[in-house]
Amino acid sequence: MANEHPGVSDQEMTEQDPTAETRKKDHIEMAFRSRVEASDLDARFYYEPMLAAHPVAGSLPAVSFLGKTLRTPVWVSSMTGGTAMAAHINRNLARACAEFGMGMGLGSCRQLLYSDEFLADFDVREEMGPDLPLLANLGVAQVEKLLRQKEIDRIPALLERLRADGLFIHVNPLQEAMQPEGDRFERPPLEVVQEVLETLQCPVVVKEVGQGFGPESLRALLQLPLAGIEFAAAGGTNFAKLELLRSTPEKQAIFEKIASLGHTAAQMLQWANALQPTLSRSDLPLLILSGGVRDFLDGYYLLQKSTFPAVYGQASGFLKHAQGDYTDLQAYVQAQVQGLELAYAFLRTR
Repeated sequence: MANEHPGVSDQEMTEQDPTAETRKKDHIEMAFRSRVEASDLDARFYYEPMLAAHPVAGSLPAVSFLGKTLRTPVWVSSMTGGTAMAAHINRNLARACAEFGMGMGLGSCRQLLYSDEFLADFDVREEMGPDLPLLANLGVAQVEKLLRQKEIDRIPALLERLRADGLFIHVNPLQEAMQPEGDRFERPPLEVVQEVLETLQCPVVVKEVGQGFGPESLRALLQLPLAGIEFAAAGGTNFAKLELLRSTPEKQAIFEKIASLGHTAAQMLQWANALQPTLSRSDLPLLILSGGVRDFLDGYYLLQKSTFPAVYGQASGFLKHAQGDYTDLQAYVQAQVQGLELAYAFLRTR
């Protein structure tokens, strides 16, 4: 910090600020390591230091979803269940949601359709509290099977046991095709989702699993009375590629290119924004902008570009820090929230 008081000696300043000497020494030693090259600047943003004070905690814009309010526009994307670590991870994540005001999607709840053996791994409503949105999650293959077997009532029963506010249906044809023991779709996923919306009264969100939706799929989804759409775009974990890695080297060589296809969150948002004026519905679905979102800067950029109500989703960053002690996850989320508050105060998108 420069001496902001002319006429006051450095010695007097040091007496007033005991850290001054150490800080100045640090500045000298670190000056040459603090250069930022022009090529390293983030071209997505204008930095506007004149237009806001430092943000106060809790200043992020709230988002309403399913009659509940997210204090932080961040979604903890669906991750895990039915493994040795699942209960610990899910409870840590739910606790972070409660502390910071985020929404959460559970991992695949397929194991709970016919048995409560793993219910404790998913039952996190107590940790999360009643005031934040929590969604269960089933693959479209399981939903198609329930419809075919006339067992669709198992879904509202599942939501009741989990005290969940709605259902994610994840759509994953390439993942199932790459998975050695994968399911086969007998109907287009769009038809299955339409029948669920006509049959059940629960809120439904549709998501992909790491490759995103092309423009025609996105157009079709936006015509439906969905509560939301999660992009799960290319750039994050690609579950088709993950399953391919479990197969034979021969299969990997043949299908590597198709398993690597997909669309980025920025591409999908551009398509959605272009479609938004053509929609007849006034209650726009929530977009969960996920897939390749590495940090608060990626999330802030997408939120600012969206013409829909939106939050951004992360999975791997949360998962990494949720496996140990809660304080590790807490520190990570706190830093992300503080960074997002700074972005809202001082950054504008180009």
